[in-house]
Amino acid sequence: MPGQVYCEKIEFNYHAENMSLKAGNYIVIEGNIGAGKTTLAEMLALKFNTSLILESFSENTFLAQFYNDPSRFAFPLEMSFLAERYRQLSHTFNKKDKREIIVSDYYFRKCLLFSQINLSSQEFRLFREFYELLEAQLPKPDLIVFLKKDVPILKKNIEKRGRSFENRISNEYLEQLNTAYVVLLNDLQHCGIPSLTIESNHLDFKHDILAFTQVVNQIMASVDIVNNSVSSQ
Repeated sequence: MPGQVYCEKIEFNYHAENMSLKAGNYIVIEGNIGAGKTTLAEMLALKFNTSLILESFSENTFLAQFYNDPSRFAFPLEMSFLAERYRQLSHTFNKKDKREIIVSDYYFRKCLLFSQINLSSQEFRLFREFYELLEAQLPKPDLIVFLKKDVPILKKNIEKRGRSFENRISNEYLEQLNTAYVVLLNDLQHCGIPSLTIESNHLDFKHDILAFTQVVNQIMASVDIVNNSVSSQ
């Protein structure tokens, strides 16, 4: 039925003004662990009938090992994520039609963000060499949407989803990531990649249609600015 958005057995009857993404748009949803990236990406993809890229982590055996012994497993974890994200993105964009619209729940540069926190300086220098070789071959997003949440909200969301290997995630680690994302957003300005920060502490867009509408309106306003800027060049 037109105007319906469906996500994880939650059905919304969405009646908003006519909005659409431009053919070829590539939109990324980013944020800390537990920010709601995947939920929002799924809902946007369903609303706008776009292709969807979701990060694959469930089969990464290094993830649980990392949380148990970070110093031992950080490097293989980050290298495995680097390889898998590149494989997924390159495969998608190599076969992508020019008019295909894509929404993703991660930005490739998160590889650099997490590795800088998790790796020693020597490991990070080596990791960055591999990263830069791969990153140069991938397209840049038209817009990165950052879901900003405070650590207590992140912790609550992490506990809700009940992944046992995430029990060891500390408040300090989440604070480090929040700070790193602020740096990333500042860097995006210098790279010419538009970004939108949404203060989402009290936005339950998964269950509240008004909150979802608010988020969609903010995103579409930013997308319109980006698309109009490209059209005028």
